[in-house]
Amino acid sequence: MIKVSETAKQRVMALMAEGGFDASKDYVRVGVKSGGCSGLSYELDFDKKTTETDKIFEDNAVRIVVDKKSFLYLVGTVLEYSGGLNGKGFVFNNPNAQRTCGCGESFSL
Repeated sequence: MIKVSETAKQRVMALMAEGGFDASKDYVRVGVKSGGCSGLSYELDFDKKTTETDKIFEDNAVRIVVDKKSFLYLVGTVLEYSGGLNGKGFVFNNPNAQRTCGCGESFSL
C-alpha cells in the first residue's frame, strides 16, 4: 500500500482540480522507471483510467493507481509534499530504497 500525507493530499487535490481531474473519480498514477542517477526514478501523474494489472488504493481521500511492476518497488512508500525553502515538490519516502540521490528523485534497491 502507498500512503499519502496530509500536505501531499492538499497539493494533489489542488493540482487535480487545476488540471481538470476529479479527485473523487480520477487517480494519481505512481510508478517507477529506469533512469536517474541512482538507477530508478519515480513517476507521478494523473489518470482517468486503470488497466486490469494495476493495483488500486485509496489513502487520505486520494485514489492511487500503480502498475504491477512498480508496486514491488513502492510497497510501504509515503507520498509527501515539501514546500520549504530548499525546494518544492512531492517526496517519496520509500522504505525499500537502500540508496537515494541528492535530489531525491531517484533510488536503488
